[in-house]
Amino acid sequence: MWDIAEFERAAHATVASLSAYVDESTRGLTPVIRTRPPAELSALLGLRRWISEGGMDQEGYRDFLAGYLAEGTRMHHPAYLAHQCPAPDFPAALADFVHGVTNNPMAIYEMGASAATVEFEVLRWMLDKVGFGVSGGGVLTHGGSLANLTALLAARAAVAPSAWTDGVPADLALLAPPSAHYSVTRAAAILGLGERAVFPLETDPLGRIDPAGLPAALDRVRRAGRRPMALVASACSTGTGLYDDLRAIGGFCAEHDVWFHVDGAHGASALLSEEHRHLLDGLELADSLIWDAHKMLRVSSLAAAVLVRREGDLDRAFQQEASYLFYGDRGFDSIGRTVECSKAELGLKIFLNLAWRGERGLGEYVAGGYATAHRLWRLATARPGFSCPYEPESNIVCFRYGSADVDQAALRSRLIDDGTFYLSSAEVGGVRHLRATVMSPATDDKTLEALLDAVAEVGDRAGDRPGTGR
Repeated sequence: MWDIAEFERAAHATVASLSAYVDESTRGLTPVIRTRPPAELSALLGLRRWISEGGMDQEGYRDFLAGYLAEGTRMHHPAYLAHQCPAPDFPAALADFVHGVTNNPMAIYEMGASAATVEFEVLRWMLDKVGFGVSGGGVLTHGGSLANLTALLAARAAVAPSAWTDGVPADLALLAPPSAHYSVTRAAAILGLGERAVFPLETDPLGRIDPAGLPAALDRVRRAGRRPMALVASACSTGTGLYDDLRAIGGFCAEHDVWFHVDGAHGASALLSEEHRHLLDGLELADSLIWDAHKMLRVSSLAAAVLVRREGDLDRAFQQEASYLFYGDRGFDSIGRTVECSKAELGLKIFLNLAWRGERGLGEYVAGGYATAHRLWRLATARPGFSCPYEPESNIVCFRYGSADVDQAALRSRLIDDGTFYLSSAEVGGVRHLRATVMSPATDDKTLEALLDAVAEVGDRAGDRPGTGR
């Protein structure tokens, strides 16, 4: 039984600690990242003692939480510019708290009617935004990788309806650019197609699909004796943040009866920004789309939408029997559309952010991140020693510092070791670049100037040493 008074004391302590954590992170009062070795961190937090002995009380919990929050990565920090994970907004954090207590696994409606109904309405809103309307269907799942897998299962069911029972035909193929998210190739392997069934699409030097090369790509697939299961485009690309030409690609797929899947995990949120929604022109031509809320809708990991233009396509993705689950369906269960059986109350996080901030507020967040990234590009291109391979279309900027032999990955590592800035890295045209992803609303022009100063300082020190790599 819960000790309600003890829970309330611990909850109050948690809120106080997290509030201080967000405040000092947002103001940049601490390092953006700390990465002690696991053994050292385990000892610092007393993990083995707590696991073996138990007995944590209020004082022990407060001490543990203070140590726990002092380590790791601070998403709210202005110097957080690494991966496509947001600084969660507090309404979504409240949803996580509610789910942690109520624990309604709502893929079966009777196990969480409120949570399931919230998800229905959130999905209805998303379907309307992408142009699928009332004929479309969707489901929320735990992350973009599962979402891509689910969408491609729907594509497989459309092309090879008997694959679920009889096995995957050996002649299926998946068309995708080399710049596609790794989960696309992983999904091909999980689905039983195998990596060799992924036919690479021709791209421009920045990794965007070249629509002019699509006829030749389809011809290669057919000459190899295969049937196209789906063609995958990016909106936007994980590495560069650049958008494929969805209108041209969608038109080609419609003309040749090829399932058109759009990985909009990161960039579909641009639909909420009047200034940027043109980047998704043609999205309504997709047969399926994924859209991660745990990227630009400011919810904590994980919450990703799988959306299809024809609702029945998603219902055919899974064909399962289990007498203890699949009986007496009242028409509201979503378990038949997901890999997961026990599913968290994912829609609540999205709903509370929408309810609190409004569609306009979330759109302003997207536009703000895109604008900050564009300012970083302008500042970098104006500075000696910096080079950028493209003008950014989203909140992702790739750049290099120094001569061709300066190891950009090493520059990144030194910044992380210092705890001053947290960047990621990507290859563009086969060349390693530093990669900044603007996710925190606290990142301002002062931060950008300081970032470029720090990169130049570290890069100049690296350039003084021989053998700096590439």
